[in-house]
Amino acid sequence: MTQNPMLSGDRFRLGTFSTNCSSGMTPTKIAERWDNSWDNNLTLAKMLDEAGIDFMLPIARWIGYGGETDFHGGVLETMTWAAGLLASTKNIAVFATIHTAANHPAVIAKQIATIDQIGHGRAGLNIVAGWNKPEYEALGLSLPDDHETRYAYAQEWFDLVKKLWASDEHFDWDGKYFKAKKIKGNPAPVRGSVPIINAAGSPQGREFATDNADFLFTPTIDLIRSKDEIVELKAQARAKGRNVDVLTFSHVICRPTREEAEAFLKYTAVDNSDTAAVDNLVNLQFAHAHSFPHDLLAQIKHLFAMGHGGFPLVGTPDDVAEGILKLHAAGFAGTTLSFVDYVKEFPYFRDTVLPKLHAAGIR
Repeated sequence: MTQNPMLSGDRFRLGTFSTNCSSGMTPTKIAERWDNSWDNNLTLAKMLDEAGIDFMLPIARWIGYGGETDFHGGVLETMTWAAGLLASTKNIAVFATIHTAANHPAVIAKQIATIDQIGHGRAGLNIVAGWNKPEYEALGLSLPDDHETRYAYAQEWFDLVKKLWASDEHFDWDGKYFKAKKIKGNPAPVRGSVPIINAAGSPQGREFATDNADFLFTPTIDLIRSKDEIVELKAQARAKGRNVDVLTFSHVICRPTREEAEAFLKYTAVDNSDTAAVDNLVNLQFAHAHSFPHDLLAQIKHLFAMGHGGFPLVGTPDDVAEGILKLHAAGFAGTTLSFVDYVKEFPYFRDTVLPKLHAAGIR
């Protein structure tokens, strides 16, 4: 059994986000935007693995956000993507992102157990209770208007997954949302379960995450606000006898000088932003999700154009390292990283920023 880096609590975790999606996290029109081909994902995964990066986290999408580039119109399916990457790496954790409404829990329980064997204990599960109404419509599903129903469904879904992993005997399941007869979940994951991520913004979502997840995934724009929020979330989990760490996501533009970094930011997110895709993305987030604070809309639009709303890490290696240290100081247990071109830009981050984080003692 290999150590799952998500289960090692002695360092600030670093991962990547959305490499399975076209354009990654940046809705830009530039020709150099991320090509989410399998070959690029495999090249990146091996690079991350050798560098000691902790995890890769995908986004599950079925339709894109429109605009000139149809941002996220091309997506590698996350379970098969994770299986291939786990078979091709040695140390990094790889998550599958699963929408509860579109995937039967008995199937997912077996798939996760299978990819965890492939990775010798390095698989993870990112549970999505649902928020993107056009995707539900594309799949012929109805998105419940209230968060209570979405999370009640997700809770029963995950309860059945856990029962399948834990039970040595066949059993019947007679729930509100799922029925099963003489079902059994052999095999279970290598450790009996896998690390669970859940992104949650609403009160109902945060109840679900603190009940079930190992990591609550949330954006940060104002670090002072985030610091208080993390204290509250961890206290909420502790009151239930659980420990939940909080992760966020960041977008990196790291260059030898601030001028170069800011020029590239302007080039990608201002001069060549896919504004229609950004508008569609922001409008959907604000209509159906509660991830972002609604009082920061103008600032959020710029951050969405830059990196899907991620925390900006823009500047020199010193600037980027300082930004990551601020996330650590705010109480986050880790962050994902996105780049306009992950394969092209990660090596400079690896060579210049990672040593500074090691020297600071957070890695």
